[in-house]
Amino acid sequence: MPVQCNTVLYPVKDLAKATAVFAVLFGADPHVDSPYYVGFSVDGAEIGLVPSGHDQGMTGPVPFFDVDDISATIGALQAAGAQVVQEPSDVGAGLLVAKVSDADGNDIGLRQPPASA
Repeated sequence: MPVQCNTVLYPVKDLAKATAVFAVLFGADPHVDSPYYVGFSVDGAEIGLVPSGHDQGMTGPVPFFDVDDISATIGALQAAGAQVVQEPSDVGAGLLVAKVSDADGNDIGLRQPPASA
């Protein structure tokens, strides 16, 4: 699969205010609305609001790119100079996520979707 950015996560301090702003921007209510995550589906992409994002070290929006093999991708990115910020972890239903940073400290999120059954 070619690398695609299908998810962007935003750290937010006031979830209700951020939800209201993004709902107006997208002209739709979120499809996930919980105290720990609010998600909007926009043209096949996931735009997520993360109220604990700042506590997790997020300083701004983080794009997440879908990859076939998260471990191999991390290895190749490290060989190119990236630093691992977050090791791969299963966030549910087999979805693996990780983060690396580029030479300028910009976070790059990686997602390995679960294997199709």
